[in-house]
Amino acid sequence: MKKLTTIAPLLATALIAAPTIAADMDVDWFVGAGVGYQNDDVSGSNATNGEDASYELRGGAILNENHRVMGTVGYMDKLEQTKFIASYDYLYSVYDNINLFAGVSIGAADSEVANESSTEFVWGGQVGAMYEFNDNWTTELSYRYLALDFEEKGVEIDNTQQVVVSVDYRF
Repeated sequence: MKKLTTIAPLLATALIAAPTIAADMDVDWFVGAGVGYQNDDVSGSNATNGEDASYELRGGAILNENHRVMGTVGYMDKLEQTKFIASYDYLYSVYDNINLFAGVSIGAADSEVANESSTEFVWGGQVGAMYEFNDNWTTELSYRYLALDFEEKGVEIDNTQQVVVSVDYRF
């Protein structure tokens, strides 16, 4: 939890400063949603299978065509897990309407396992490919790995892995 209290003020400062910095840049704002497969590495005496569908809502900005900052709220029903994630991606154009990306993520995950709930700091990274249909609509396929340290009542969750397909609208 100390990690979260250390990083939270830095993240808040970055989010507050973002509109000022964005005024001097070419910015494309976006909102979107995604659905995918999630597998949590669950172990221990009361462990359950950590595989299920995951859902997410997201929004952010693409700065100068190569830098993306994004906030994501995700949910997985099986572990009643809600994730709040801030991420940065570098976008690399490989064709007129196709970008590859790689980036880092930090945030928090609230999980409930064996009738015990806990909120933990998460960090990790993601890679994927984005296809631009036109100036407003994009879709992407991404893989994300998040490390976390959930440990309650003999159950541990060491990491989360996701494969997600999402659609975004730029405005």
